[in-house]
Amino acid sequence: MRILVTGAAGFIGSALSERLLARGDEVLGLDNLNDYYDVRLKLARLARLTPHAKFRFVKASLQDRESIDAAFAEFAPQRVVNLAAQAGVRYSLENPRAYVESNLTGFINILEGCRGGKVEHLVYASSSSVYGANRKLPFSVRDAVDHPVSLYAATKKANELMAHTYSHLYGLPTTGLRFFTVYGPWGRPDMALFLFTRKILAGEPIEVFNHGRHSRDFTYIDDIVEGVIRSLDHVPAGDAAFDPMQPNPGSSNAPYRVYNIGNHAPVELTRYIEAIETAVGRKAEKILKPLQPGDVPDTYADVSELMRDVDYAPSTPIEVGIPRFVEWYRAYYNEAKTQA
Repeated sequence: MRILVTGAAGFIGSALSERLLARGDEVLGLDNLNDYYDVRLKLARLARLTPHAKFRFVKASLQDRESIDAAFAEFAPQRVVNLAAQAGVRYSLENPRAYVESNLTGFINILEGCRGGKVEHLVYASSSSVYGANRKLPFSVRDAVDHPVSLYAATKKANELMAHTYSHLYGLPTTGLRFFTVYGPWGRPDMALFLFTRKILAGEPIEVFNHGRHSRDFTYIDDIVEGVIRSLDHVPAGDAAFDPMQPNPGSSNAPYRVYNIGNHAPVELTRYIEAIETAVGRKAEKILKPLQPGDVPDTYADVSELMRDVDYAPSTPIEVGIPRFVEWYRAYYNEAKTQA
């Protein structure tokens, strides 16, 4: 298939593109290569994709309507995976307009491109952050998510509403995936695993929020990519069991679905740090801090719907995933030092 992947230089986007190319798909990768974090890492991810004959890259922002329209017109994708977004919960407190431009204006450009290009299926990134102030665990797509605690979360909830509108009005099949704390090799430098590994190796103290008492449904990148591909291949139809008198937020009588995609096994931050210390071979010096604005105490994904519909089966515990990341981190940055 011809598949447009936005955010192709990102953590999930690059790993997904690599897997799609390996199975023979033609991929157009789109990314604006912004400097939210080290652009060199994004370029290194892209360098792993560019040798493939079936991969092309376009540098563009989602909010650049002309570039998005041109990408749809010239490539004519059959399916689209929209992973490009302004990421990060805490950054949304400092720079809210970046989230409106990328996550709202940019998403309407993707929806319009899909509508005009008669795309067979749009899969897009939502986030576990949409659960916001919810405290009932595990988080279920059948739960209402009307109390976001960050603008980032609000834009992701808005994406789900916008997608449903296009599924309802134009019959565009859409699937939203609420990602739960993705980690692994080639990951994002602003995420805890990257930050902790770097500081522990450098002998620097790490900041541990909520005194390490919160938990996250840490999900390994390979499990995430497998779930995205299975979702992409499973084009939703209207839910015959949908009851408008008791609506299920995760489905519709339109070709629309929302799924959690996580490991279904939350881990307390203190245990996560212990696994990093074991992999690194050094103890961390901890600075204990309170929970940060916009953060939630716990996340835990109920992935039963995704298991039922696409046979999703996450299988990587942190005891396997974290050492793989640390091994990659050492190799990547040692090579970077050698080249410098």
